[in-house]
Amino acid sequence: MATIFVTGFPGFLGSALLPRVLDRSAGDVAVCLVQARFADVARARVETLEARSPSVRGRIRLVEGDLTRPDLGLADRSALSADLREVYHLAAIYDLSVTREAGLRVNVDGTRHVVDFAEMAPRLARLHYVSTCYVSGRHVGTYSEEDLETGQRFNNYYEETKFLAERHVRERMAAGLPATVYRPAIVVGDSRTGATQKFDGPYFVLQLLLRQPGLAVMPIIGNPRRTRVNVVPSDFVTDAIAHLSGLPRSLGKVYQLADPAPLTADEMLRTMGHVTRRTILRLPLPRRLARAAIERVPGVYRCLRIPSSALDYFDLPTHYTSANTQEDLAGTGIAAPPFGAYLGRLVEFMRSHPTVTSAAMA
Repeated sequence: MATIFVTGFPGFLGSALLPRVLDRSAGDVAVCLVQARFADVARARVETLEARSPSVRGRIRLVEGDLTRPDLGLADRSALSADLREVYHLAAIYDLSVTREAGLRVNVDGTRHVVDFAEMAPRLARLHYVSTCYVSGRHVGTYSEEDLETGQRFNNYYEETKFLAERHVRERMAAGLPATVYRPAIVVGDSRTGATQKFDGPYFVLQLLLRQPGLAVMPIIGNPRRTRVNVVPSDFVTDAIAHLSGLPRSLGKVYQLADPAPLTADEMLRTMGHVTRRTILRLPLPRRLARAAIERVPGVYRCLRIPSSALDYFDLPTHYTSANTQEDLAGTGIAAPPFGAYLGRLVEFMRSHPTVTSAAMA
């Protein structure tokens, strides 16, 4: 019996990924590192997963711990690592407004501690690390799966600290750590149900549209016909990781889990207008002016309810390629669906779940 160690549970992606990974081998068990304050939520999530997938019943164990501590806050990590075969590290602060101190503590130091823990395991086959496409920062032009450090500057501390964390993983890989890196683009809800755990990114724009009548005013930054906004649904991300992580040939690779044909900001806005039945009156603004207005002019944020940090992704000069992803998912049926094909379900879920917020689990 082998042990799979998971961080980022009971988060949305971790909760969806876990049953898929356990289904690969009936004898495996999963040990999920959980912060004490999320213990009750995690126990409830396990009950839900067991009800939906009887095959995982009794195979998910929760241990309380802390990524920010060198020993992960575990009472006896050596005993836990004895049968450890795989580590799935999903935990991070997914918040564009995160402070640098918090980002370094959780995203960077936390990743270092998970890597140290993984390397203690005598039977370790693989570390699966979930990064982000946005380690690219404001790189101009094409950013491939082979790229990492290109002299880019970063929009925020989330990007910077995820970059530093991935750089550490890649350095350890070069020194012999068996690992695979996955970089999702902007993740939204499930393409089939619309379900998600938080509303951020494109949801801010959708909410602004829905708060207005049939004629809706929308600030427009940058060149919307040139900027491409790369959005993928959560089920594509979890399905892709579940499949790719089981392939022997994925060892040592980086996968950008991105839409190979993303919409431009202009196309995305027109699609949103169609689905929400809004006629959009566009108000062009320079990105820096729009950010300053949200951050400094009283009443602007209260009206728009769009964080200034979110604006950067509608004026990003980067295009993501995904050659490894396309090659290793070929023939599986796992692919990022077109944004317009599932946008209606995202909107329906958002309308029917008004208590969901943009807050990150951290």
